[in-house]
Amino acid sequence: MQAVPARFLTITGLAATALLVGCNAPDTGTGSNTGTTNASAAGVWSGSDSVSGLGLAALISSAGQAMFLRSDGVLFSGSAQVSGNTLVLTADGYSAFPAAFSDGSIYGIGTVNGTVTTGSSISATLSFTTNGGTAITGNWSLSYSASSNDSSSTATISGNYTDTTTGAVLSINSNGSMTSQNANNGCVLNGSVSTTDSSLNIYQVSYSFGNCTASYAVLNGVQFTGLATLNPSSPAQITMAVTGASSTSQYAIVSTLTGS
Repeated sequence: MQAVPARFLTITGLAATALLVGCNAPDTGTGSNTGTTNASAAGVWSGSDSVSGLGLAALISSAGQAMFLRSDGVLFSGSAQVSGNTLVLTADGYSAFPAAFSDGSIYGIGTVNGTVTTGSSISATLSFTTNGGTAITGNWSLSYSASSNDSSSTATISGNYTDTTTGAVLSINSNGSMTSQNANNGCVLNGSVSTTDSSLNIYQVSYSFGNCTASYAVLNGVQFTGLATLNPSSPAQITMAVTGASSTSQYAIVSTLTGS
């Protein structure tokens, strides 16, 4: 399975064509010092960035692992923290492989700061700088989607899915093992998908590549981890976002997969 080029990710059945999934703070109870209950942003959300005019998609687990997907193929990831209704994220930013930022770099670091209302809305700002020194800002507004409440399990997500860009078929069995081979670049994928919160439509993903050729050979042996979500409508569709690192570089892969 190869990276999705810079393009808009669509998941049928959402109120809008971009997603954002919310997060929980590690402490979701009442604060011991303030008596304030932390908001929960867990779920699927959709919205846009008013600075760039781009659609926005994201996946964030109930443990706070966050993947924000912008419609030009840029991915921001990190551990989201919620205190009261304040959302804070130190974000690693990537251009989805094999694309690059306008300055030629493929990675950078930034922050996301905003507010969340449980089951309703997220408003946040992005401040980010690529390794090449290019500053990127964002102003994000997102709304909650009912697809957040779809239950998750390895049996539910099992099946064969075709990468909408490459045509490679990803197979997931009922215990979450997944495999794929890309005829275009030789990449063989082996990994797994799992869920730690069956009440939330978010899956944990881990895989690595072997046998990649040409420009994709740099991905051989890189361990990728990230998140996925399933739209069970006919045909079913998976959106998957992962990041990984070699000894010399950082990588992100964003894939849209359609069930067969």
